[in-house]
Amino acid sequence: MITSREQVTDLIMSSKVLNGITWKSVASKVGLSKEWVTSACLGQMALDKAQAEIVGEIFGLSDEAIAWLQIVPYKGSLPSAVPTDPLIYRWYEVVNVYGSTIKELIHEEFGDGIMSAIDFSMDIERQEDPNGDRVNVVLSGKFLPYKSY
Repeated sequence: MITSREQVTDLIMSSKVLNGITWKSVASKVGLSKEWVTSACLGQMALDKAQAEIVGEIFGLSDEAIAWLQIVPYKGSLPSAVPTDPLIYRWYEVVNVYGSTIKELIHEEFGDGIMSAIDFSMDIERQEDPNGDRVNVVLSGKFLPYKSY
């Protein structure tokens, strides 16, 4: 019996490692971006029935696990307030160092509001460089202005 979405994520990760599955190949079969599909497989997005069945087939999941993939998750996957994983910590560091700059420049360009993480897309690509390959991350979120009432 599965009692949490985290257990399904563990099953997916185990199958991924055991079978040498790539997120890019999963996304291709689901028909969506590798960024969104990876997030869904890691328990941060809900899949619809058709998508869940494809993911279930890829990872050899039970009907029960496939049902769990369709439930709206509790979002936020970090185990601690300050991340300890070095790669995730660097993102935390980016926000700590550049967050106020990002906020200031968004407000100057758009006004008082936020960048949506719901109406949002992300693209992560390798950028070849003779001095060492670079990680190119593009975040694109709809601007949502605060309203007066």
